[in-house]
Amino acid sequence: MSDNISPSNGPGRPKDLAKRQAILEAAKNLFLSNGYANTSMDAVAAEAGVSKLTVYSHFNDKETLFCAAVMAKCEEQLPTLIFELPAGLPIESVLLNIARGFHLLINSEESLNLHRLIMTQGSQDPKLSQIFFEAGPQRMLQGMERLLTRIDQSGALSIDKPHHAAEHFFCLLKGAANFRLLYGYGEPLSAEAAEAHVREVVGLFMRAYRPGLA
Repeated sequence: MSDNISPSNGPGRPKDLAKRQAILEAAKNLFLSNGYANTSMDAVAAEAGVSKLTVYSHFNDKETLFCAAVMAKCEEQLPTLIFELPAGLPIESVLLNIARGFHLLINSEESLNLHRLIMTQGSQDPKLSQIFFEAGPQRMLQGMERLLTRIDQSGALSIDKPHHAAEHFFCLLKGAANFRLLYGYGEPLSAEAAEAHVREVVGLFMRAYRPGLA
């Protein structure tokens, strides 16, 4: 059976969420251990304990599956709702919640291995890098940009370039510790050190965009 098959699921036919989750977990494990090129839809089906037809009923092709696996990993720590601006919740608390989730995400072993995979294979397969960036980093940047635009409109902070501010925020959070982990040098920050780093970054960010400083 060809990997290009994309059988119809039929109008209105419900998906089996447990099987979908099993497929995503199997895909993440195989992409990380075998690489993108060496992971087939057959292998994912076998790892997940489902038929190949079931894999295709949830995901049209390998690119779609890889994209969904990256998105699922991001959603674990940074669900879409985290970029909302609840009424009455202090801006600092909103930013701290995002900062903690992002810091946990980028320093997790699974995320580190995924970044190493992209660094290794991305130059050989630019399409893979594009899929990864659009499914992960770009989605987070867009969510943060929308949030910062609303914060600017509220007058709590003065952010004239929310996209640039979103990039600065996430880059500050990554810091040198994340680079060391990517290179396999050093240990993850302790919970206390991670919290101190997150609070320092949020504090710097809020002071930089405090109204009246421009």
